[in-house]
Amino acid sequence: MKKAGSITVSLLLAASLMLSACSDNQSNQGSDNGKAGGNGNKVPEESFNKEGLPIVKDKINLTIVSPKAQLAPEYNEMEIFKRLEKDTNVHIEWNNIPDTDYAEKKNLLLASGDLPDAFYSSQFSDYELITYGEDGTIIPLEELIDQYAPNLKKLLEERPDIKAAITAPNGHIYGLPTWEENELGTNPFFHVINTEWLDKLGLKFPDTLDEYTDALLAFKTKDPNGNGKADEIPLSFMHMQWCMDIAGLFGAFGLPDNLEHRIVRDGKVIFTATQPEYKEALKYFNEKWYKQGLIDPESFTQDAPQYLAKGKTSDATLGSYVWWEIEEVVGSDRAKNYALVPPLTGPTGKKSIGRGNGGGPGRNAFVITSENDNPEVTMRWIDQQYEPYMAAQIHWGPIGVIYEKDASGKLINLPLADGVSMGEFRQKVAPNGAGVITKDHFKTIVDMEPRAQQRKKDLENVYDPFMEKENYPTIFFLPEELDTINQIEPELIKYVNTQRAKFIVEGVNDTDWDSYVKTVEDMGLNKLMALYQTALDRYKEAQQG
Repeated sequence: MKKAGSITVSLLLAASLMLSACSDNQSNQGSDNGKAGGNGNKVPEESFNKEGLPIVKDKINLTIVSPKAQLAPEYNEMEIFKRLEKDTNVHIEWNNIPDTDYAEKKNLLLASGDLPDAFYSSQFSDYELITYGEDGTIIPLEELIDQYAPNLKKLLEERPDIKAAITAPNGHIYGLPTWEENELGTNPFFHVINTEWLDKLGLKFPDTLDEYTDALLAFKTKDPNGNGKADEIPLSFMHMQWCMDIAGLFGAFGLPDNLEHRIVRDGKVIFTATQPEYKEALKYFNEKWYKQGLIDPESFTQDAPQYLAKGKTSDATLGSYVWWEIEEVVGSDRAKNYALVPPLTGPTGKKSIGRGNGGGPGRNAFVITSENDNPEVTMRWIDQQYEPYMAAQIHWGPIGVIYEKDASGKLINLPLADGVSMGEFRQKVAPNGAGVITKDHFKTIVDMEPRAQQRKKDLENVYDPFMEKENYPTIFFLPEELDTINQIEPELIKYVNTQRAKFIVEGVNDTDWDSYVKTVEDMGLNKLMALYQTALDRYKEAQQG
């Protein structure tokens, strides 16, 4: 077996946890010897079709590891993959790992050397793509794309920007793209408040941070749901989680935040989490919110199912939350009682919200390992998911379940059953792993789902007028830069996020703050920010050239 030695993990621990990772999915895999074809043999040339379907005349197995959402079934039970197997004659033995455990178990798999044929929705970082690509754990894909992936090849020829985004500095492509080019990620933090409670308590819709605080306090103390119980949750969120965190509220103090704590202003990279404005925000959240019991204590520990359940209690108990679809948290029946909160005016007297970093295509949708005996078959299989109609179904769900074709051939959303949330339903019917849906595809191939259309309108009307003008783009860093980032950033961000929670819960004084800033600087902050600045300057120069 190929050994992936780039991540330092005890092999004994890796072996024991590997057994756990595999046993989690035993029922889905059946007999799995870890090789394409089920016996480690390459598919005979006469059985392989270089074009057309099926891909092989005699059915074969590929072993693929993938995370899955908590509400998703095992992928072999998913209708879209049943259809792919029927069309291609390729059976996938999925090792589906819950997304909450995936990062750890993926690393243990790589450390053990007991590799699958491929990783789907791989979540490989740029550092891992470069490291495992250069040491041979995963293989370059550009020649396979050229020979065996007509759909993806066509896309990359028509969109050289996508090809550039997935090409490593050494010229190789190690991971395939995934993207919904809908411009919905500019701000992931949609703040929501219970307007029914505001009306019942005679409160105006908050325009300032202090008015919002007053509303939360009234939610806690004045029994707005009228059941005589102190069961109201004024504010709940998920600390440092995409689309669920309170990062958007830091803008009220003059400096927006994001999950990387890295913003760009006037071309200069700023680390937010050591700035005075960040400190003032934390003090406010502690003194005005946490000490008064306005923040749900589980905001720092809960997972998504726990969070979503708080909006669906028999009596309404949730006053305010962060999520980019109102209905997904509180259900379609209660959605009319909630509304989005625009950026709030804080001590600066101005409204501001951050712009999300990145925004281009992902480049880690699919990687093929060196243990794969049939990379040509594998590339043909994944290429089916870059055909535009199939890409849409991979991202949102199958025709007949989510879509029907109209007279022009465009995929139109079918109505959902009463009480069904598209966000939760999507997890059950779509892997959302590979495939690219471009702006042009939204015009001709697939209708943007209703909630995405609404989200786009909300961004334009509620958040865009107050949004930061710049962000940090998706940059494929040089190998030596990735080494430095990997050495410094994971532990630094982990420490910063831990302290963020601690400061909100316990408060922050000048001594604690100065000690915290010194620790972050000692961990390599200045070196890291200088690297990000250099890379940004190089990226901008290349864009101009």
